[in-house]
Amino acid sequence: MIYPKFDVIVVGSGAAGLYGALCLPDNLSVALVTKDQLNTGASDWAQGGIAAAISAEDSPKLHLNDTLKAGAGLCDRLAVKFLVEHAESSIKSLVEMGVAFDRHQSQLAMTLEAAHSRPRVLHAADTTGRAIVATLAQQVLQKNNIQVLSQAFALKLWLNSRQECQGISILKDHHVSWIQAGAVILATGGGGQVFSQTTNPEVSTGDGVALAWRSGATIRDPEFVQFHPTALTVPGAPRFLISEAVRGEGAHLIDHSGKRFAFDYHPDGELAPRDIVSRAIFSHLQKTGESHVFLDLQAIPPERIRYRFPNIIRVCQHWDVDIFTKPIPVTPAAHYWMGGIIVDTMNQTSIPGLYAVGETASTGVHGANRLASNSLLECIVYASQLAKLQPLSLPTVVAPAMKEISADWDKELNLVTIIRNQLPELIWQSAGICRNARIMEQAIAQVKDWRSQMHNLSLNQYVAVLPTQQFKLRHALAEPQLKLYAETLNLLDIGYLILKSAAFRTESRGGHYREDYPDTLDSWQLHTIIHQEQWSKS
Repeated sequence: MIYPKFDVIVVGSGAAGLYGALCLPDNLSVALVTKDQLNTGASDWAQGGIAAAISAEDSPKLHLNDTLKAGAGLCDRLAVKFLVEHAESSIKSLVEMGVAFDRHQSQLAMTLEAAHSRPRVLHAADTTGRAIVATLAQQVLQKNNIQVLSQAFALKLWLNSRQECQGISILKDHHVSWIQAGAVILATGGGGQVFSQTTNPEVSTGDGVALAWRSGATIRDPEFVQFHPTALTVPGAPRFLISEAVRGEGAHLIDHSGKRFAFDYHPDGELAPRDIVSRAIFSHLQKTGESHVFLDLQAIPPERIRYRFPNIIRVCQHWDVDIFTKPIPVTPAAHYWMGGIIVDTMNQTSIPGLYAVGETASTGVHGANRLASNSLLECIVYASQLAKLQPLSLPTVVAPAMKEISADWDKELNLVTIIRNQLPELIWQSAGICRNARIMEQAIAQVKDWRSQMHNLSLNQYVAVLPTQQFKLRHALAEPQLKLYAETLNLLDIGYLILKSAAFRTESRGGHYREDYPDTLDSWQLHTIIHQEQWSKS
């Protein structure tokens, strides 16, 4: 028996993973690995839209300048230039695939979002991500060269003696086994679940970044987290994102007295960059002692609300908020991660044979603060480069016999469950919207202790499995238990990366704000580059 072998493995089924799989040459055999079902990632939740300078009143240069301004000095100008100049062809590709963007008469409709100098955000009502992902998923299912492996959790990267990536181990159908490939593409999204308050779905546990970091890949700028200003805040409700496009259409932020307080913090008020609006809400709540503020849509014509935001209407109604008669209670929540695995414009990481796309990657486009609606565009533009991918040529490897295990991990899972429940609140309190050294150092010590305890559990050997080992799990609950352990380990590593780099950056910039270092320093216009345990400025 030999190991299952593909030309390419794509891990993740959001917009980046799906589009990347579709762009790969048809003569390559592709395994699309997703830990849940298709259409469960953050892309499917994206409401606002996809930015592209394609109107006569706009230009890639203006889009470039807006992106650089939002990125607060840390964008890679060439990476941004690549993004904006390939936007039009990417939109054309999506339209040809069947994505039904909204139109004004025969022209694609575009709206204005915060920090954009022109209306350039294309949308499909308020479910743009869902429209894109649904179309891409349908296309993937029709491709003969793509095999979807659902309910499959990636545990570890397979590096050969030359430190080239040649596959992954996965947990699927009660087996821990290996798949070989000439290229592995990580497209697992962000790590928003490391925060207790997040707009991200449950699958966003930072798996790709954690896997890559543990294998020696270089990580960049994990301290930069974008906190979305307006998440629905109703007791018992998930932190459902109220799109930036709502404010772009004219909605106002008000406090309990009805005051439009955002102008006290920035001249652009509600349309200031997201990090500023989030801090304005955070600061105002601290000042007033209130638990939330409100988003008032009264300035938007009702027919416009019905046309643009049907999903927001539906979700708010479910939680007894009629947006036509009363404002929406909102607070900030963790939303998007600007940092990730360093890649070039070909999506190549520092490990040969390993690639990353989407929120998992750090292309240099977003800098210290993502410009609204650039993320879906980045997924499509950069994933299209995978059409040029050339997998490594690998030898056939004989697989070892499957070893059956019937371990009972109930006692170990008590510790794992405690850590999984307590970690998000720890990270929210220590590395949330406002940070300071004392609280972060305490949190780092706690995370390091938890990581040490996790590594000492017998569960760890099945995550740190070697290519010479494969396991069949006989215990009925073993698979969900091992998945819980692996996700918790990934979240601990993500929390550690965020905390260590946030403590290291003694200034405030973009999505990173230090109460003890509130100024932005010219001397800090540098990236935080992380090589496993090495922390440096570069």
